[in-house]
Formats: sequence, structure tokens, C-alpha cells
Amino acid sequence: MLRWLTAGESHGPELIAVLEGMPAGVPVSLDAVRDDLARRKLGYGRGSRMKFEQDELHFSGGVVQGLTIGGPIAIRIGNTEWPKWVEVMSAEPTELTDKSRGRGAALTRPRPGHADLVGMQKYGFDEARPVLERASARETAARVALGAIARAFLAELGIRLVSHTLSIGSVEVPAGSAVPRPEDVATLDADPLRCFDAETSARMVSEVDDTKKSGDTIGGIVEVLAYGLPPGLGSYVHWDRRLDSRLAGALMGIQAIKAVEVGDGFETTKRRGSVAHDELRLEDDHIVRDTDRAGGIEGGMTTGQVLRVRAGMKPIATVPKALPTIDVALGEEAKAHHQRSDVSAVPAAGVVAEAMVALVLADAVTEKFGGDSVAETRRNLDQYLASIPENLRTTIES
Repeated sequence: MLRWLTAGESHGPELIAVLEGMPAGVPVSLDAVRDDLARRKLGYGRGSRMKFEQDELHFSGGVVQGLTIGGPIAIRIGNTEWPKWVEVMSAEPTELTDKSRGRGAALTRPRPGHADLVGMQKYGFDEARPVLERASARETAARVALGAIARAFLAELGIRLVSHTLSIGSVEVPAGSAVPRPEDVATLDADPLRCFDAETSARMVSEVDDTKKSGDTIGGIVEVLAYGLPPGLGSYVHWDRRLDSRLAGALMGIQAIKAVEVGDGFETTKRRGSVAHDELRLEDDHIVRDTDRAGGIEGGMTTGQVLRVRAGMKPIATVPKALPTIDVALGEEAKAHHQRSDVSAVPAAGVVAEAMVALVLADAVTEKFGGDSVAETRRNLDQYLASIPENLRTTIES
């Protein structure tokens, strides 16, 4: 099984990510991880910070000569903006210069929709800086880096992922539209909103433009698809072993995500039972399903169909026109503190969601098939599939 942790603050010297339990022999390259970190910055509506905030990437352990070695993998992502914050964010008590004093001014006007106020209450801070530094979505860079390694592991087993944008505000991809496959990633990343429908993408761009002109922010929905999954990942025996439960928790743990859907999800609740489920039939001596309303998961376990999960991102809470709040130092009504922010980060949320799904699936694979090396994991997977009785075999959609 896999375990992962991240450490570091938004304006600190670096982010640190550690992944334990990854089998040996997985091909990993700095370039591949850098590519995913670059994908995290994509999307029409991103703020200026994406232009000057660079990721300095280093492997500190667990990878030798381009292969994982079975030990914990440690990744450092340096912050090129650190020199500007070295005094304000110093781990040691430091006398601030006039310039740093302005940069490090106490943030006593908590922003509605952020962790600011509750974080101050919970941890006993008199200002929001320590809260927002860790709560910031900058932390997702570390998770995307780990997700790149998880995806490399899954790819060795024939499991591939892709994410795309389904909606921005009220503009959404029409129901029944074509869905992307893993080989469409380059096409998606070239689209300004990472949308697979060109006509809808153009309308999304207009929606972002209108939102920016009004000094506001906007949310949306992303979808992650996983192809090539074997049946039986996850379990029905306990709530916390159900794969859909684990995926939902991982997606809800992404900053600004407020809703998660598996398969047809909420649409299924509007249907009657006779048309809500995926019926079974025989084809070429295999059990097949003609629909995938369940999103590739039944009873908390993968079915072999395409896994399909969605995450809904709320509008970014740092609104340019500044929402009403309270200055907790003065006890007076005020306007919320405002830093640089995105109009929309929905396309980037898809990349982060893809990383989290990859980590959860890689964890489920190692739980089910074990293996100290990826070759052993692959052998165990092949033997498991071969052991399924012929009258129970289903197709795997890859």
C-alpha cells in the first residue's frame, strides 16, 4: 500500500513530497514530472503568478538511474520567489527590513470562503498569514509531482488516465458528447480550457472574459477517466475500503472542490431503478455491460469498465472586488484582503484531480496485487485475471 505526505508553505523555500510503498523498477524522469507540473499551470483565466512562479524540481531519494528502487521517494520543489520572502517566512526569528515589513504585514481581514478565520480560531493565530501559507493551492504542486509517479506505475500495468473540463460556470459540454481517451492529452492541453469540445471551449472563454470584466471569479466541473482497470480493485467489506469512498475523499481534499460525483451520480437519482443500472449480457463468452452509468465502480470495486469521476470546483474565494469581512484586530467591518488570484483555475483542477485519482488507484493496485517490483506486480495481476473462472470473465475497457 502507498502512503504520501507533503510539507511546505506557499511562499516558503520549497515544497517537499514523500511517497512510500512504490514498487521498484518504475521508469521515472524529471522531465515527465516537470511536464505534469507545467500542465498544472495551464488554463485560460489563470493569474500572473503562474508566469513568474517556477518549479525547481529535485529527486532527493527513491529514484536511481531513472527507476524507482523500492524505497521512499522524496521530491523537492523549490520556490524561485523565495528570496523575496526569506525574512517574512524565515524559520528563525528575524528582524524585518522596511521592505519585508510591508510584504509581511499582518493579515487581519480574513477572506470569506477561505480557511483564514477558522484557521485562526483553531490554531490560535492573531492573523491569517500562517493559515493561508499552508492552505494555499500551491501545495497541490507537490501532489501533482507524486501523481506523475503514480501514473507511471499504472502505465506499466496498462492503466491510463485523462482529465478534461466539463463546465465553466453555466457553460457546459452537451450531454452525450465524445469523451477523451489518454492519447488525447496533448489535444486537451492545447485547448485554453482543457475542454474536448471546441465549440463549448469557445463559449467557456467568453464566460471567463465576462467574469474577469466584472471583477469576479468562476468555478466549474472537471472529469477524470481511467482506462484499463481490472475488476476487483477496492472492496465492499468496509466503508473505508470502498474505492469510490477513497476517490471521493481524495478529490474533496483538493482546495476549492465542493462536490464529487461517481459515474452518472446525481442524474441517477432522477431515474427509476429499471433504467439506472448497467445490465449484463453475454458476448463472445464474456459478460459485458452496454452502459457505464455506475462509472466503472459497483459495490466499491472496479468493474473493468472506464472509471469516471467528476469534481466540482467553487469560484475562487479571493475575489478582486473584495468581499465584506471583519478586521479582527480593530473589531470593525472591512473589505477582505486581496492578493493576486485567478479568475478561474478549473483546468488546473483537472490536472490535480488526475494526480489524486492516480495516487488512489496506485494504492488500490498495490493493496490488491502487492509486489516489491513492478514486474512482480504485473505477474500478480496477470495471474489474478487468468484465475477468474471463464463464466465470470468480463471485458476490460482500455
